[in-house]
Amino acid sequence: MTKHLGFDLVERARALAPLIARDADEIERTRRLTPAVTQALIENELYRALLPKSLGGTEAPLEAFMQMQEEIAKADASTAWCLGQCSVCAMTAAYLDPDAANEIFNVAPGILAWGAIAHEVQAVPGGYKASARWDFASGSRQASWLGAHVRVVEADGTTRKKPDGSPEIRTILFPVTSATMYDVWDVIGLKGTGTDSYSVDNLFIPDKFAALRDVPSALREQGPLYKLTTNMVFSMGFAATSLGLARAMLDATIELSRGKTPQGLKAMRENNAVQGKIGRTEASLRAARAYLYATAAEVWRELARGEPITEEHRIALRIAATWTIHQSAAVVDTAYHMAGATAVFAANGFERRFRDMHTIAQQIQARDTHYEDAGRAILSANLATPPTTR
Repeated sequence: MTKHLGFDLVERARALAPLIARDADEIERTRRLTPAVTQALIENELYRALLPKSLGGTEAPLEAFMQMQEEIAKADASTAWCLGQCSVCAMTAAYLDPDAANEIFNVAPGILAWGAIAHEVQAVPGGYKASARWDFASGSRQASWLGAHVRVVEADGTTRKKPDGSPEIRTILFPVTSATMYDVWDVIGLKGTGTDSYSVDNLFIPDKFAALRDVPSALREQGPLYKLTTNMVFSMGFAATSLGLARAMLDATIELSRGKTPQGLKAMRENNAVQGKIGRTEASLRAARAYLYATAAEVWRELARGEPITEEHRIALRIAATWTIHQSAAVVDTAYHMAGATAVFAANGFERRFRDMHTIAQQIQARDTHYEDAGRAILSANLATPPTTR
């Protein structure tokens, strides 16, 4: 039954952990996933976790995807970040013409990556013309296709609008060979993600490769997964990645504490302060994980029953993901400081996890402003009861 539901992805991810952990230093040094890791992810179909079943994907439940991310992150956060980013990008297939989706996702390696929303495209007969540069394309060094989220400008120069008056945003898709790549990812953490920039010059994008992503009326798939927006799934996947990283960091500190005796002090395992700190930190991590997964399970149950996605769902997922990332960062900080001088040596892995966690905490899914957004919605008459309390 679990295999049918897509939870075999978790088993596959767990089985790949030794390979990924072995290559983690090389991934950091070269700032890209190793060929062995990339090939293993492809062969085990982990990049296809969120691809529709109609295209040969797993179309996994949200929780299965999150657990997959958590397991990979225990071995290496950069690998998990690339996998999560590109897996969510594959949800775009639910909005594409089947022929276009097949061309992108069913021709090896079938990996799509993209960056931040920026710039515009010009509507032309049969499609669009693009000349722009975009940033933050995590996983682009493994990708065969790239995407970009752009405003549409009509032939007369006016901005195309949606029925509510806001600009229409389309996700344009094109082969990575059509773009110029820029090696800009010189950063302190998540070094292996290769989150580079890319540009195109006067590139024609056929209509079938310009998706109205996250627009319900454009959906071709009806499963509960595709009721969620890609942004919602990004947030939960990256929160799960944070949990996995924090779990690995705390486990490493626990193992260290069992055998280390700091100079001039008694053994860490016999130190009451260390014991109490371990207990409280373990409780914090378990609480964050329970909250995140309980929220995911509640939303998924309602979507699987046929209910539509609501503002309550959006807020519930948003604050759960943001809070979990922040709690994971706190766990990593506590574990790092407990490790003492041992943590500063690169060979021990503590400092890489510390840098990776604080890079995650700097990106969009961890913004403090998400709490303001949630609070505003909860106080609104349009959200009668706080999320997850019904």
